Amino acid sequence: MTRILARVRPDPYVVALLLVAMTAVLVPVRGEPALVLDQAVKLAIGFLFFLYGARLSTAAAWDGLRNWKLHGAALTTTFVLFPLLGMAASVLVPAVLPHSLYLGVLFLCLLPSTVQSAITFTSLAGGNVAAAICGSSFSNLLGVLFTPLLVGLLMTSGTGGFTVQGVRDIVLLLLVPFCIGQVLRPLAGEWIRRRAKVLGFLDRGVILAVVYLAFSEGTVSGVWQQLSPAGFGVLIVVGGALLAAALVGTALLARWFGFSRGDRIVLVFCGSNKSLASGLPMASVLFGSAELGLMVLPLMVYHQMQLIGCAWLARRFAKQAAEPVVVG
Repeated sequence: MTRILARVRPDPYVVALLLVAMTAVLVPVRGEPALVLDQAVKLAIGFLFFLYGARLSTAAAWDGLRNWKLHGAALTTTFVLFPLLGMAASVLVPAVLPHSLYLGVLFLCLLPSTVQSAITFTSLAGGNVAAAICGSSFSNLLGVLFTPLLVGLLMTSGTGGFTVQGVRDIVLLLLVPFCIGQVLRPLAGEWIRRRAKVLGFLDRGVILAVVYLAFSEGTVSGVWQQLSPAGFGVLIVVGGALLAAALVGTALLARWFGFSRGDRIVLVFCGSNKSLASGLPMASVLFGSAELGLMVLPLMVYHQMQLIGCAWLARRFAKQAAEPVVVG
């Protein structure tokens, strides 16, 4: 009985994610405090990537950069397979999804991978962090061009155009801290390794802060009131089906390519995740303000589902790696 209860007991981190989301719905951060928290999260993300750089050897970083097969598989999943899934979802219109919500689902499928969450989950799961940093950064850099292009090709309500803000954030918040960590690794690497358990709480804390900010923004902007409970339930089912298809598809693709365990984890997280941080500013440029709320609602729902689902999956990967192998 104890073993059964241990198996069904919810993951404390998943419970924390749900509690933070509920708190943001009931008590959202807004105004000046929201701006302050946003800046604090950005600083924390920069420090997080400094830690990643200081933990990894230069050789490991170059190995991640040169792994073209892995990066090609991740980019194909993000910018080819996902758009195909989005186009296939058109069969749900209008019987299951109204056209306005379907456009939001399609826009979700055209976005690049998330960066900090995918890399953090890869780190928690014991995957190839160097490859995850390179792969997710490539995805966001290419997404600045590919996403508006795909929107123009596949969405009649979209207009072209993009900003370099996302590129600047990737460089300043991710690549620069990572490179500084690499340079200072001979001095700080051992100190960081000795405090790995304490610093591990930073990984989880950053994601909790991102969830709180995302749900707060949805609450303040009134996005959550634009759907009936039944319509919101349908959207959750569609988002869950997309996430399940992405997770299963990337896992099968990784096995087909014969990737190592570390690279399989990278493909699963980088290939299945979609970036709220890139998607929201892109949507504000590509779409009119009148349609923006419903356009980003599927993205916000999917983003929260991927955080919760991938948090559970990362812990599962980590537990599998820690389990002793019985021989004989």
